[in-house]
Amino acid sequence: MTGLSASARQTALEKILIPARIVPVLTIDRVEDGVPLARALVAGGVKVLEVTFRTEAAAAAAKAIIAEVPEAIVGMGTVLNGDDLRRAQALGARFAVSPGATPELLDAAAASDLPLLPGVATSSEVMQAQAKGFN
Repeated sequence: MTGLSASARQTALEKILIPARIVPVLTIDRVEDGVPLARALVAGGVKVLEVTFRTEAAAAAAKAIIAEVPEAIVGMGTVLNGDDLRRAQALGARFAVSPGATPELLDAAAASDLPLLPGVATSSEVMQAQAKGFN
């Protein structure tokens, strides 16, 4: 079970995202492109980065960025299920972003310390997310 309450996870997410005026969504095709891209963004003042799970290189690129660009705050995007959420946490991501809010993903997020920003588009999705402690 998680050590953080839903409100603590929400607060952690807000501390990351609110000060970040821009969060680039990075779809990295080649692992070797991740670190130079992250360094350039951080040098330009953009420190919060979302690396999507959309490519085969994503996990390795994110792991390299986390290891080699410590001033970057790396989150994983296109988190579709509990396995993706657990992979993101194992990589050392500081947050996760999902395009949707399935019951399975919301349950996994409730059992995790990793803050999740779930995507919602309908009233029912908002209600489901609120029932699991998201606001």
